[in-house]
Amino acid sequence: MFHIHNNLTAEQQLENVIVGVYDHPSKFSGFAKVADEALGGHLTELLKEGEISAKAKRVSKVHTLGKLGAKRLVFVGLGKEKELTFETLKEAAGKAVKQLNSSKASSAAVDLESFTGETVSGTDAAHAISEALALASYQFEGYKQKSNEPEKRIEELLVFTAEDEAEIKAALTVGYVYGKATNSARDLVNLPPNMLTATDLAHYAESLGEKYGFETEILGKEEMQRLGMGALLAVNQGSVEPPKMIVLKYQGKEDWTNVIGLVGKGVTYDTGGYSLKPRESMVGMKTDMGGAAAVLGAMEIIGEMKPEQNVVAVIASTDNMVSAEAFKPDDVITSMSGKTIEVTNTDAEGRLALADAVTYAKQHGAGYLVDVATLTGGVIIALGTEMTGAMTNNEALFEQVLEASAEAGEPIWRLPITEKDKKRVRNSKLADLNNSPGREGHAIMGGAFVGEFAEDTPWVHLDIAGTSTAKKDSDLGTSGATGVMARTLALLVERFESASE
Repeated sequence: MFHIHNNLTAEQQLENVIVGVYDHPSKFSGFAKVADEALGGHLTELLKEGEISAKAKRVSKVHTLGKLGAKRLVFVGLGKEKELTFETLKEAAGKAVKQLNSSKASSAAVDLESFTGETVSGTDAAHAISEALALASYQFEGYKQKSNEPEKRIEELLVFTAEDEAEIKAALTVGYVYGKATNSARDLVNLPPNMLTATDLAHYAESLGEKYGFETEILGKEEMQRLGMGALLAVNQGSVEPPKMIVLKYQGKEDWTNVIGLVGKGVTYDTGGYSLKPRESMVGMKTDMGGAAAVLGAMEIIGEMKPEQNVVAVIASTDNMVSAEAFKPDDVITSMSGKTIEVTNTDAEGRLALADAVTYAKQHGAGYLVDVATLTGGVIIALGTEMTGAMTNNEALFEQVLEASAEAGEPIWRLPITEKDKKRVRNSKLADLNNSPGREGHAIMGGAFVGEFAEDTPWVHLDIAGTSTAKKDSDLGTSGATGVMARTLALLVERFESASE
């Protein structure tokens, strides 16, 4: 995939050379300067006339007409050097990758020096470009009859740099691992619900366990009944598909201490149960396992990168269906923790599944918890589709999640949980908790409910209902699943040890 070379010359025979250009008119550096001289200053003229744009994320393609070894130069606008961020660079590179893929290019060369500057190092640029290569090349194949002509994607990237080869190679590898694992999460979310049941999700987790040596545990219905997982079992009551509690353990330290628990909602399809969703709202509910996909994507990265940290991933998986056996409003159920729950809304099922998953993660030794779930439509009303909602009971852990999300380019915004909010979810005459105490502050009610099971364990809740899918293409992906939070969780684990000890 990646080949690193020292010098890029005007004579080298290449199909496409990707060059970064900063917004300082009439001035090229690195290979662009060499190419400009070989073309008699033609590139400088194109830059002055605006045919080559240095504005951030603008891509300009120039054919060299045989006057250079390279057939095409692909200029990527980076904007002002002092203002360039890692995320902007990644998006700019993604846009260039998409253009090259659309022209059926199978290889490209990158002049890495042209992307470095005051705010971006060579290793940062390498990471951003390789991650963008994976993310921007993503396509979900789907189930249409295939053309005889295979789709072409960039499969070879030649990176020219004068920097340390080992460091650049490591950065390229890390970026590509993060991008590919995000694509794995996207694939899971994009799968139709008849092709991704709880059993299928468990098989996928087992395959990760076999590949990376994770300790794997898959609980079926009988084991859950013995353990008293009444909340998850209630959600599953109406289904012909058996539920699964999925556990993957990665031990990166000698002792099983300082364990981070990653908890994912794995509802493979949500009808709403007897609190049935309207027809328009039901379409797309195959994506209700986006939290589980994020956790499994993060575990793929962890398996590849092998950080010195202990992680337990716990996923509660089922679908939420309607039948004569399905749970119903007014039921009272008993969770694994012993807390009883009055069901006032069967469409508030994700928090029930998470309740038992959080309790089970704690039983596996998790001293820190981060749960990820497509939990509420309310978070979309509050924050839109670009921002993940977050809630917490621990400032120090939240700061680490916030930093990881910023680095991953997956922004989060904190919502409050007050004592009055906690009283609302405890407001039941029949049980310890009410699973849906009203529409007001609906996203907060969902988070506060899950927090009742985290109890005193440091915990962050991430509601990705708005960010787990996209309605239109972006520079780093297509419409459909985004794979959001896979990279954030992996970065949290990677950085967590030094930040917490």
